[in-house]
Amino acid sequence: MINIEPMTLEHLDDVFEIERNSFSVPWTYESLKDEITKNKMAHYFIAKNNNIIAGYAGMWHVVNEGHITNIAVAEERRNQGIGTKLIEQLITFANENKMIGLTLEVRFNNAAAQRLYLKQGFKTAGLRKGYYADTKEDALIMWKDL
Repeated sequence: MINIEPMTLEHLDDVFEIERNSFSVPWTYESLKDEITKNKMAHYFIAKNNNIIAGYAGMWHVVNEGHITNIAVAEERRNQGIGTKLIEQLITFANENKMIGLTLEVRFNNAAAQRLYLKQGFKTAGLRKGYYADTKEDALIMWKDL
């Protein structure tokens, strides 16, 4: 059973571990902490699977749009529907807060993530050339109307 709940400081160690193992340039522990303690635009959720934190997702509520900042699932828990549940939570939150849409950037070569977003109704809306600092890889901009 996958349960989604708001992220709190007590989840930070586990979330940071998932972050470090998921991204080539992970956010710092302090950055994640600041997101949930200082950034009033930020809204983060964790996914628990059998009471273990299996993933997390976050977004910024900017005026009337949501910008998805992070979605990550622990490697050993991928392909179990956890990413889908996290995205569904972000969509639910956006609808509850009367946002007009959601946007995100995804690596051009990350086909698995792109499939996940497409299944949730996101569409490719543009390209950011050289967006990722580590590889200079392009990012697809994806958008979902609400």
